[in-house]
Amino acid sequence: MEVVDGRNSNTKRKRDDVVPNGNSNSNNDIDLSLLEAVEKSQNAVEAPDLRTLKKLVLSFERRLKDNIGARLKYPDQPDRFADSEVELHEDLQKLKVLAGAPDLYPDLVSLNTVPSILNLLGHDNTDIAIDVVQLLQELTDDEVFDENDEAVGVLVDALVDNNVLELLVQNLQRLNDSDPDESAAVYGTLATIENLIEVKPAVAELVCERTKLFKWLMGKIKVREFDGNKQYASEILAILLQSSVANQKKLGQMNGVDVLLQAVAMYKSKDPKSSDEAEMLENLFDCLCCLLMPLENKERFVKAEGVELMIIIIKQKKSAYGSAIRALDFAMTKYPPACERFIDVLGLKTAFAAFMGKIPINKKNKKERYHEELEERIVSLIASLFGGILRGSRRERLLSKFVENECEKIDRLMELYMRYSDRVKAETERMDQLELDDLEMDEEEKYNRKLESGLYTLQLIAVILGHLWCSEHPQMRARIELLLKQQKLTKKDVKDILQEYHDNIGDVDGPEEMERSQAKIQRFISAL
Repeated sequence: MEVVDGRNSNTKRKRDDVVPNGNSNSNNDIDLSLLEAVEKSQNAVEAPDLRTLKKLVLSFERRLKDNIGARLKYPDQPDRFADSEVELHEDLQKLKVLAGAPDLYPDLVSLNTVPSILNLLGHDNTDIAIDVVQLLQELTDDEVFDENDEAVGVLVDALVDNNVLELLVQNLQRLNDSDPDESAAVYGTLATIENLIEVKPAVAELVCERTKLFKWLMGKIKVREFDGNKQYASEILAILLQSSVANQKKLGQMNGVDVLLQAVAMYKSKDPKSSDEAEMLENLFDCLCCLLMPLENKERFVKAEGVELMIIIIKQKKSAYGSAIRALDFAMTKYPPACERFIDVLGLKTAFAAFMGKIPINKKNKKERYHEELEERIVSLIASLFGGILRGSRRERLLSKFVENECEKIDRLMELYMRYSDRVKAETERMDQLELDDLEMDEEEKYNRKLESGLYTLQLIAVILGHLWCSEHPQMRARIELLLKQQKLTKKDVKDILQEYHDNIGDVDGPEEMERSQAKIQRFISAL
């Protein structure tokens, strides 16, 4: 163990200098894989029983008491308490064996050991805090709780009740990512938080209420250089935002929209250099899209010139192309100011190029599903434009897009209509066959399966057709009727899709919004 200056009463152990038997290692060329094999073989012990647990806990509590006593007695003489620190480290390592016996977790809690362990997250020796992070990560690992939900739940409840979230984040803030050991502890901290959320989903909001984790995550995302912890920070941020409106609103208030826009702007004219970096970029866009759910964050997005940035990214035709379209779709859904800004900054040309299938080709978007998702996003975006721009010159500019080049965009719309209609019909027939085989499904399940097969996109296409028809533009009406006739369809087929959409519109945005949406769909049905 290396002893540092006594001014901060902190010892720092370099793990590469310690071999499994505890002796100092001066040979830097030793085979690390051999060391790992030895360590694994030493850890491959039988799962402990209650007697072993009590023995481990008793030893740990003694080592802890000895260390506290030595530090109090010799606060300015690190060499006088270094041995007790090594012994405490060794006992923390021994406690990891409990991960192999999660059924003992309730006993660990009843022995009141959790507070003692967690208090070490604030230990003056960062290495001891790192030991605790490693221990917590192993005890809460998803492989542990897969078959031991109840026992792991008892431990997680005890951890949360004893301020594990606050202590983890406080320790996180003092870790230095440039140090290999501390960088590993940063990763371990994020992994532990993810594990806790997996076991107890309420932790996702608790950790944001009680700690400064959001602040730390945003600081990490701001760093220009890419590393594994920046990638993991983006993943944890997405987890925190994806199912919590409270977290979405809180991060919005903390300037989160602007931070995420700055983070993705780094890739407006370049591609990620690795698959891990590409995954991080996707995570950042996931965060941005989650953040754009609350209305107030859509407003922040527009004010921060997010619409303009997304259009620039699309025009650059780099790997973030599809993600930028997705972010615009979220921003413009049920938010007219974003739709207006989109048209004002000449976004229509960019959007309709994608609508017509002019998608840049690279390794990522050669996949068929990528093209389908992009089609669905573009259809949604155009439907949002029609829903958000109801009158004036902007509406005329939008409608004129469907007239130019001999109504080629209506042709494309009908091409998509037929493709998605065929998919929905195929799924309906498949479900009918399943029912003949005595597998009954209720109406809600049937409807959800049809949505998954493409019904929602088909409904949005029908909505766009309704907007075009209600514009009363003779050329567009004639084109729609001609194309329907060519496909042996009538306006009633479109009406039926709109009627099903009308009947199943949910009130997720409140009863007033639901009534307005139903009234609009009913107007299309009446006009067709």
